[in-house]
Amino acid sequence: MQAHKPLTIGLFGFGVVGEGLFKVLQQTPSLNATIKKICIKNPKKERNAPAKLFTTDKNKLLLDPDINVIVEVIDDADAAFSIVTTAMQNNKSVVSASKKMIANHFSELLIMQRATRQSFLYEAAAGASIPIIRNLEEYYDNDLLHSMRAIVNGSTNFILTKMFAEDLPYKQALLMARQLGYAESDPTLDVDGFDAANKWAFLLTHAYGIIVKPSAIVFTGIQNIQSSDAAAAKEKGFVIKLVVQAKKLSTGKIATFVLPQFVRQDDHLSFVQHEYNGFVIESGFSDKQFFYGKGAGSFPTASAILSDLSAHRYDYRYEYKKLYHHIPHELSHDFYLQVYVGFNDNKNVPLEKFKHISEMHKSGDRKYAIGILSFKELRENRWWKENQVSLIVMPECILEESDMNIFDPVILEEIQNIEI
Repeated sequence: MQAHKPLTIGLFGFGVVGEGLFKVLQQTPSLNATIKKICIKNPKKERNAPAKLFTTDKNKLLLDPDINVIVEVIDDADAAFSIVTTAMQNNKSVVSASKKMIANHFSELLIMQRATRQSFLYEAAAGASIPIIRNLEEYYDNDLLHSMRAIVNGSTNFILTKMFAEDLPYKQALLMARQLGYAESDPTLDVDGFDAANKWAFLLTHAYGIIVKPSAIVFTGIQNIQSSDAAAAKEKGFVIKLVVQAKKLSTGKIATFVLPQFVRQDDHLSFVQHEYNGFVIESGFSDKQFFYGKGAGSFPTASAILSDLSAHRYDYRYEYKKLYHHIPHELSHDFYLQVYVGFNDNKNVPLEKFKHISEMHKSGDRKYAIGILSFKELRENRWWKENQVSLIVMPECILEESDMNIFDPVILEEIQNIEI
């Protein structure tokens, strides 16, 4: 595609993001981009755009030779994959915001891009208004990334902010997130951590050259966090955030997970409130950098799509430098996590599995323990996701085998004698 060539767009989806893009394009005539057709499922629904733009026939977009860019912003992952691959096979560049589709079909999409030589961009699927993929691809292409910590789900961050700042009950905060368009049509995708895990799966490729399915990532969301957990966090001077995290270990391998975390008040991520996202990156040459911006909503997401559309004018494409031009990193499961575990019944928490316990507490009907668990324990068992158990990692939570010498081991007899 030649530089500054006019963009003729076929748009799939006209929900919060699709309508936002339509309005944004009307305010940016300098881009020289126009929407020719919009494919939707329900033709009877009233929409704020000329009726002549809409169709239910996907082929009117995918097979139209005048349309040179397909923008896909639907929430059906299977349909999105079909749209994206068909578009590339028909010599059309693609912009997508479908994180689940990208995460579940990443390997196939890599092959399709190389086979068709079409550009496939998806900044909006990662950090919405934050250009994190472009920075990982260009700014950090040769820098040694020591760690990445991020808040990548604006919905859960909005809910946690409301719970902490305004003491709102979880269900009321979730309702507000849905009403404001921050939560997915199926809110469990957000609050159970699926959305964050999907985003993290392909961000790991851009950061470390790692290809991993979301199902292989250890993750959970905020669904089991209770008011007593928030009270414990406040008492210790923390806030709770759903954090995606990767850290290079002394072995050179990468530790990674998506879990709620106690965040210190002076941590950059503690300042990420409401529907905002934030990334803290520590690297060998540029040290620590912080990226901050809105992670949900109509215009913020549309702004990322607009940036990708602009990049299409000069045929920009991801080079996946950490995957193709460097030696890709490997994931490690041989490390430990310092965790807080909240629970109602100690029968639901195998305290004997802890390598060390530093604190135990009973507050009303809710109890908690703070200690060290092997990461393999979380990978191999589900007790920490069930029976209203809330697992929250502590600050500086990642420990290696060499760190364990300073901790006293848990003795089963002592655990059995503890009154909680």
